[in-house]
Amino acid sequence: MNNCTVLRLGLVGYQPALDLQRRVHQQVADGARPDTLLLLEHPHVYTLGRRGASEDILVDTDHLAELGAEVHHTDRGGQATYHGPGQLVGYPILDLRRRGGGPLSYVRALEETIISTLAQLGVAAGGEQRPTGVWVGDAKIAAIGVKISRGVSLHGFALNVDPDLSYFEHIVPCGVPDARVTSMSDELGRTVSVDQVASALTRQFGRVFGMEMVQDRAGVGTPGAVDTPSAG
Repeated sequence: MNNCTVLRLGLVGYQPALDLQRRVHQQVADGARPDTLLLLEHPHVYTLGRRGASEDILVDTDHLAELGAEVHHTDRGGQATYHGPGQLVGYPILDLRRRGGGPLSYVRALEETIISTLAQLGVAAGGEQRPTGVWVGDAKIAAIGVKISRGVSLHGFALNVDPDLSYFEHIVPCGVPDARVTSMSDELGRTVSVDQVASALTRQFGRVFGMEMVQDRAGVGTPGAVDTPSAG
């Protein structure tokens, strides 16, 4: 069973987290570091994937400043989405050459991981017969957007634990104008903590991907240790 290092980083700015992903990706692709799962939250930010368009952001620059939100164009799959406090963001950086299967198999495994995590915590969700991601009825609770380079994954998923869902009103989420979004707190009728969900998700990730999950908060003590980024 392969090891997967888990870094739980807290609140990290989007660009510093992307820079960290790229450093870890190079190390994993070069065989200098084991597979790694970054778990974190972002300050308010809208990201546009490869199929995203500026028109998917429905507010102007002045309104974005009032919201305290940045906008980043990025090279993941998908269109527009929102990240913010109260949302668990996961960036698995895995050597898929060892796992086998293609990108679709990998995305389905991420969906299974999230669905199993939600089930463990009392939320019934699914992904079949829906656009990519995880849904509770007709409301999206988790978005997935990935990139595969040199056989190693980048980007990942965002699970709405307890974010301010009003931020989704300012975009066309995932290219679906009428898409509703929900959160674990809304579904359960109580506040849910990101830390609690991160622990449950780590266990389910290890089960689905057949990996031994090794916690490493500081990013040291593992081959090819990386510096953790500031909140930015």
